[in-house]
Amino acid sequence: MEDYNIMEEKNRSKGPVSVLPMAAAALAMLFLILAMLLTVFWAVIYGDSKYRFYEKEYEKYRVTESLGMKLEDVMEVTDHMMAYLIGEEEELSIVTDVDGQTQDFFNEQDRLHMADVRNLFLGGLKLRNLCAAASVLLIAGLIAAKTDWKRLLPRAYLWAVGILLVTAALLAAAFSVDFTRCFTIFHEIFFTNDLWMFNPSEDYMIRMLPEGFFFDMTVRIGLTFVGVLLGGGMIMAVFAKIIKWNNGKICGTMLPVHRRL
Repeated sequence: MEDYNIMEEKNRSKGPVSVLPMAAAALAMLFLILAMLLTVFWAVIYGDSKYRFYEKEYEKYRVTESLGMKLEDVMEVTDHMMAYLIGEEEELSIVTDVDGQTQDFFNEQDRLHMADVRNLFLGGLKLRNLCAAASVLLIAGLIAAKTDWKRLLPRAYLWAVGILLVTAALLAAAFSVDFTRCFTIFHEIFFTNDLWMFNPSEDYMIRMLPEGFFFDMTVRIGLTFVGVLLGGGMIMAVFAKIIKWNNGKICGTMLPVHRRL
């Protein structure tokens, strides 16, 4: 009879789940996915310390010709700028040969705008850490509460991935139709001033980083993130199959006991 009760408990566990554990699982997976997105963003931008992607982009958009600079000088400026954005340099200032003159590559508008960008970068890093911690705490809570977390988490992740992939497809369509407009909307959302509006005829930084560069970087981040999501989805799907198989195996071994009763 005890075996029969265990089997009934297993069957009940396959039924509808309560709202609170499912909500907690959904939040845990959303926090996890947001942490993954911010990690991908960081990895794509800073994953290569030599910035070879940037170098290829500079060659693609003929940046050296536009600036009247040598490629090694442009890369030195890039290295300094990227170090500044993550707080490794206190001031955005580097003297180099540009347009036939030895001068500071960055002007005052560059410095003001990039200070805003640095705050955004460092804030994103803090947000990633908070999301990862929140996800871990929620998962630990589900386990401690003895919920059916092995079934809840894969289900919540796969639902979240499905929603995000649809969203990603819509964003990709919007970017392909009018990236300039989408890029403008992004700046209007995340910046409270117009310092991001540069004049290419007067500003070196926007000539080093033309709009095409940002389009290519967005595509790179998007494809990497989708790949990570799908990889995680495959892992979760396999995990869910294993749990289902194990539950079926346990119930199958209990059925003969029930028949003998």
